[in-house]
Amino acid sequence: MRNFWIDTDTASDDAVAILMALRWPDVNVVGISVVAGNVHVEKGAKNARYTVELCAKKTPVYLGASQPLVREPTWGYFFHGDDGMGNKNYPEPSLPLAEGNAVEALIDAVRSNPGNITLVTLGPFTNIALALRIAPDIAEKISMCYAMAGAAATLGNITPAAEFNVYVDPEAAKIVFDSGIPLLMVGWEHCRGQANLVEEEMAYVRTFNTPFADFAIDCNAHAISTNKEWLTEPGLALPDPVTMAIALDPSICTKRSPHFVDVEIESELTLGMTVVDQLGVTKKEKNIEVCWEIDIQGWKDLLYKTLQQE
Repeated sequence: MRNFWIDTDTASDDAVAILMALRWPDVNVVGISVVAGNVHVEKGAKNARYTVELCAKKTPVYLGASQPLVREPTWGYFFHGDDGMGNKNYPEPSLPLAEGNAVEALIDAVRSNPGNITLVTLGPFTNIALALRIAPDIAEKISMCYAMAGAAATLGNITPAAEFNVYVDPEAAKIVFDSGIPLLMVGWEHCRGQANLVEEEMAYVRTFNTPFADFAIDCNAHAISTNKEWLTEPGLALPDPVTMAIALDPSICTKRSPHFVDVEIESELTLGMTVVDQLGVTKKEKNIEVCWEIDIQGWKDLLYKTLQQE
C-alpha cells in the first residue's frame, strides 16, 4: 500500500479528487489537512468529511490554516457555489474533525513514515509552508509531492498571470518550491479543452448508477456553469482530479522535466505567477518538476474507474 496525505481547500473538484484516492485499491490515505482557499477552512473541512463518509472511510480530517501567511484571503465561492459544492447543501457529516492541528498532524505523519508519504496538494500551500517552517527535515522525508498549482507558460485563471492556488498564498508557494521537496507542478492548463468532461461524457458517468458518479457531477453543478460562461470551456474542468490521477498513476503525465520555477510575490500585475525557466536562461538550480503534457483519455479512464462500483 502507498501512503497518501492530501492537503485541500475542499470544494467540488477537490471532493472528487479525494474520492478518487479513497477508492484507489493500493492507496491508504493517512490523513487529510484542510486549508483556507476555495472556501473558509471550516466549510472545507465539512466538505472533506462528507466525502470521506460517502466513501465509507474514517480517514482523519484535520483543520489547518484559516488564512494565508501574510495576505488577506481570496475565496473561490464564485466558481464553486456558496457551499463550495454546487449549492447542493449536503448534510453535516457524522464523522467528527480529528483532534489536533493539521500542520502538526502532517509533520507527525511524515516523520512516522519517512520516505513513504506521497503528498498531494489541491489548494494553497499555507499548511505545507507552515509545516516546513517548524520541521524543515520533512522535505527530505516526503517521497513525492504532486501539486495542483500554477500555470507553466500559459495564462492564469484568477488573474491574467496567476493560477488560483498559488495566487491565494504566493509566499507559501515560494517556500514550498524552494524547500527541496520532490515536487511535480501540475498546472491548471491540464484540465482545459479536451480534458474537460463534455455533456456526453458526463451522461456516460451517470450511467454508472453509483452514488460516487452522481456525486462527482452533482457537486460540480455550479462549477460547470461557471466554467462554460466565464472561461468559455466546453464542459466540466477538474484540475484537482487531474492532479490526483497523476499521483495515482504517474504515467498519466506523459511529459515532465525539472526546471527552476520562481513565484512572483511583489508585483501587483503578476502576483502569484509561476515563472518557469524552461530554457535555463537564469542558470539557477532546478527546484521542481513541471508537467507539460498528459494522457487525456488515460486521465478520464482512471476517473471513470474510481466512480464505478467495485
